[in-house]
Amino acid sequence: MDDVDFRFMDFKEIIENLIVNCSSPSIPEVINRLFSDIANINRESFAEMQDAQVEEMAVNLWNWTVTRIGLLISEEQKVKLRHVACKLMSMCEGSVASEEAIQRQILMSVKTGRGWVDAGNAVIADEFFQAATAGLEQLYVSLMQRSSTEAHVTMQKITVERDLLKVLSYQAESAIAQEDFQRASAYILRCKDMLMRLPQMTGYLHSLCYNFGIETYKHNKYEESSFWLSQSYDIGKLDKSSVEPEMLAKVLRLLATTYLDWDDRAYYDKALHAINLANKEHLSPAGLFLRMEILLKGETPNGELHEAVMEILHLDMSLDFCLKVAKLLMDHERESVGFNFLKIICEHFKSSENIGKAWLLHIDMLLQRKEELLAKEKIEEIIIDHQTGRQLTTELAGCLHNILWKKAARSFEVQNYADALHWYYYSLRLYASDQTDLDLAKLQRNMAFCYLHLEQPDKAKEAVIEAERHDPTNIFTQFYIFKIAILEGSSDRALQAITALEYTLTAKEQEENDVITDRGSAVMLLTLAAQFALENELQIVAERALECLAQYSEDPQQVLTALKCLCRLILPRVSQMTESENKKKEMDRLLTCLNTALLKLGQCFDGGTLTSDSRTNEAHWFRKIAWNLAVQCDEDPVTMREFFILSYKLSQFCPLDQIILIAQKTCLLMAAAVDLEQGRKASTTFEQIKFLSRALEQIHKCRDVWNRLKETGDFSSDPCETLLLLYEFEVKAKMNDPLLESFLESVWELPHLESKTLETLASLAMEMPAHYPSVAIKALKKALLLHKKKESIDVLKYSKCMHSLVNLLVPDGALSAELCPLEEVWGYFEDALSLISHAQGYPEIEILWLMVKSWNTGIFMYLRKKYVSAEKWCGLALRFLNHLGSLRRNYETQMNVLYSELMEALNKNKGSLFNEECCWNKAYQ
Repeated sequence: MDDVDFRFMDFKEIIENLIVNCSSPSIPEVINRLFSDIANINRESFAEMQDAQVEEMAVNLWNWTVTRIGLLISEEQKVKLRHVACKLMSMCEGSVASEEAIQRQILMSVKTGRGWVDAGNAVIADEFFQAATAGLEQLYVSLMQRSSTEAHVTMQKITVERDLLKVLSYQAESAIAQEDFQRASAYILRCKDMLMRLPQMTGYLHSLCYNFGIETYKHNKYEESSFWLSQSYDIGKLDKSSVEPEMLAKVLRLLATTYLDWDDRAYYDKALHAINLANKEHLSPAGLFLRMEILLKGETPNGELHEAVMEILHLDMSLDFCLKVAKLLMDHERESVGFNFLKIICEHFKSSENIGKAWLLHIDMLLQRKEELLAKEKIEEIIIDHQTGRQLTTELAGCLHNILWKKAARSFEVQNYADALHWYYYSLRLYASDQTDLDLAKLQRNMAFCYLHLEQPDKAKEAVIEAERHDPTNIFTQFYIFKIAILEGSSDRALQAITALEYTLTAKEQEENDVITDRGSAVMLLTLAAQFALENELQIVAERALECLAQYSEDPQQVLTALKCLCRLILPRVSQMTESENKKKEMDRLLTCLNTALLKLGQCFDGGTLTSDSRTNEAHWFRKIAWNLAVQCDEDPVTMREFFILSYKLSQFCPLDQIILIAQKTCLLMAAAVDLEQGRKASTTFEQIKFLSRALEQIHKCRDVWNRLKETGDFSSDPCETLLLLYEFEVKAKMNDPLLESFLESVWELPHLESKTLETLASLAMEMPAHYPSVAIKALKKALLLHKKKESIDVLKYSKCMHSLVNLLVPDGALSAELCPLEEVWGYFEDALSLISHAQGYPEIEILWLMVKSWNTGIFMYLRKKYVSAEKWCGLALRFLNHLGSLRRNYETQMNVLYSELMEALNKNKGSLFNEECCWNKAYQ
């Protein structure tokens, strides 16, 4: 059924299917279409249908609408359907309609009009109300024509007139909604004229006019409101059996109020007349109070006011009401009448258990008018009575406390602490000696505060001790304990108070004495505590307070300020400390500070709690602190790394200009260097991989920064590129990275590699656990080539590079022919010999080392029966011998003898095993 498509149906089909398919989701759309189409439909649109059929369709639609209680159709949609049904019904009106049809049409018109008024469309409603009025007139004629007796005629006439009055009242409502006062008043006056024949409608019309009065009063339409309220009162008087006097008095009180709000001078007499009438109709406290307000508005002489208040007293009004009137007099600056009335009230109600209310009001009024001496006399009387048996109720005692505390607070605001203490002392005297009250603890704290400002620490301490006795866990109590401890110079006691404050912040939901701890107050007190400790030069206590503040405050700016202050306190001390456990602890505190700053800056960035400039300035400050601390940690590389990483992370909140990029580059390089060193020292493979992986992460970040930095200027002299290359190679080599070869391919192609870089790379290739001799050899060959290409060869550097290369090619005891052909190895020895022959300064120890290497290579060849090569290499050794200086005489004789023996053996093609052993052993002496 939900699949019914209404779009291609005509008007009649839509209605028929709507009634059948009541659960279709397109019902709201269908209703809107019916309502839109009915404006263009007339009787001719249904020419093929009889009137009875159209009428049946209208009735069915009406009944369907009325019974759709559970269906989700809005009230506006329902009134639209009633509108359609009513329009259809009106098409069936013939020249002679039945009474039943007329009555049905009237009912449908009234219900539809009423629905449109409720839906907020009074203009459409008027059309249906007019139709209902016309129907009633038609019905009246019809009834008159067929009535047989006079009694029957009268009864029918009353019925029609009652319905007509209802329709007219609805038309008045519609006019009110359209802000058409003239039309609305005309309808109501017509209704009022009909009440003589319809007295039973008096209450209805009275209430309607009263509601009109309220509505117009709310919209400040005082003239219209006064008309409606006057009509309500006049109509109500017509039949007092249906309208209670209380209701008439209520109408008159609102009428009096309307006159006052309209213009209290011009309509003063009318307002007073209205309230007098109200009080005659029904005397009530509200009426009496309003009369007093009107009298005060009219600048009534004090004598008349006195008579009025005495009248109230004689009417046995309650104490509370009398006090309310007295306060009203005071508020209108009629003090003489007001105070006199208060005295009379106190005497009149002296036996009442609530007489304290009058006393307190009297005191409050005196204090408000600066009559402090009279007020103090009254307070003394009350306190003495309270202490000697005539106690105030708990509620009234609390009210007196409030009065006294407010007065003390006003004195405190003007820094008159002695006067504030005077009022607090009155409050203290109200408490019994054994009484325990949280407010008593608060009172003691307030007194302690005043004593501190008056520089009376001993009395302040006494007050704080009392406060602690009554409310020891209160954060404000702990704060005053803290202040006293600071003034006494007791760091331990002050730190205990800070710990107590911290405890209130660590509890997830700490509830003590039915008061949930105020986290914001505790944080605020930590701020004050830090400030107070600094003012009194207790730096350790201030630092602890600042640490707590930074840890628990939810305000990022407040946290950052606390951290900056804390850093400023710790830094001078740390810079003067030698390396020790204490310095390590202080450094850890600073690390915590900077990590917290980093976290809060991130929160500021996400939440937008700081302006861009403020966030940048804060980040710069903490970045520089982290950098300076890193520089100071030259003997603690691990901590140095932490500070450099923090400096880098903090710099990410700064604009990436050249200065910041340089700082980031340096931080990441230093961090990577420390991680590499840690990796070299790691005792386990797991630890080594952890450090190397971390180093690689920093290297990649640094390379990104470096690439951006190069775009900002000329950094050709910066070694960063080289360092990154060496660092990454070391990580990949030691982690046995399968991509090492592809990485090296790009390295070999770099155009500006220096010999030193290549030599370092070669060294790293052989540093455990890395073992890449082929890579090392290739790097050293390239380095050696670079040395040779220089116009002036650095003989010392050349000799070291040659040593490293030869050591790899000719390790002790073997010749690595698989790494390099023997002829090429021979060439390196020849190159060295050539440089030795033509250059000064080749280290003699290196010449000796090359000599031994070449001699041992010759012996190695001899043992492998490669006699020609053996002769060649041993001869090379003798050539190196010729270039020795002071060491030559130590080896010359021995070498010549050995060489002669070797030649003799070579001539025989085979030497004895003894001689081979002799030659081999002697070569290494």
